[in-house]
Amino acid sequence: MTPSIAQPTLPADWRDLVALTKPRVMSLVVFTGLCGLLAAPVSLPPVLGFTAILCIALGAGAAGALNQWYEADLDAKMRRTANRPLPARRMDRQSALHFGVGLSVFSVVLMDLATNHLAALLLAVSILFYVLVYTVWLKRRTAQNIVIGGAAGAFPPLIGWVAATGRIELLPVLLFAIIFLWTPPHFWALSLFVKSDYAAANVPMLPVVAGIQNTRLQILLYSLTVAVAAVAPWAFSLTGAIYGIAAAVLSIVFLALAVAVFANRASEPSGMKPERRLFAFSILYLFALFAALVLDRWMAA
Repeated sequence: MTPSIAQPTLPADWRDLVALTKPRVMSLVVFTGLCGLLAAPVSLPPVLGFTAILCIALGAGAAGALNQWYEADLDAKMRRTANRPLPARRMDRQSALHFGVGLSVFSVVLMDLATNHLAALLLAVSILFYVLVYTVWLKRRTAQNIVIGGAAGAFPPLIGWVAATGRIELLPVLLFAIIFLWTPPHFWALSLFVKSDYAAANVPMLPVVAGIQNTRLQILLYSLTVAVAAVAPWAFSLTGAIYGIAAAVLSIVFLALAVAVFANRASEPSGMKPERRLFAFSILYLFALFAALVLDRWMAA
């Protein structure tokens, strides 16, 4: 159990509940889940398709709420998270726990009723992986937290595909691999220019325990694996030229930004413009890559 924080002095409202779900993170989760569903060779009825994506969103929100419940003490020590509902004392931890657990159960049960058992199982695994493996086990113990824990965020396209088809196939597994490999350079770029936050909270992120230059090298190495994974669906003839060309161009830009990060020698946040550029582009990269996948599949239909 994490150390408790001060009891709330302000009443929580609906905005605090929304903030618990990490809506910015959820937007990418929902989008990749939607793309996995739309890229599948089987079309769900619109109502069931909407319900499946809603379940993915609710599951992601539940995981975010449980993450903030467990990490309230860490969030209170970091400037970028200090205004979240729990460290800002707008909500008590028990309410956050009940909200997260209730949302988790509801999302999994609804997914099972609306689609199939396998999709519901994968959704449950993704929530438990993020909460128990990443948040509880890895986050405070190892610099590899984001490497292993990144699997939690890689589930949505696989869940979307399985919700439509009821089975796991090679293409959604490759989509899982893309996000899994993308997560470390994405978060390490962020951790470089907020290193002091993680150090203050005693979180063993890679820049804190291995140094800035080692982190930049790891970003470059992982970016190479992201590029390989991104073009793999085209290489295996699972997609057409639209996706293949988009994946190649986007990956070249991603690699160029990663090289700029590796070449940077600044040690202060003010000098980390390459890191900020890579972090910002990495989000656009994933959105554009998955959008190209859906467009490619639709054009081939």
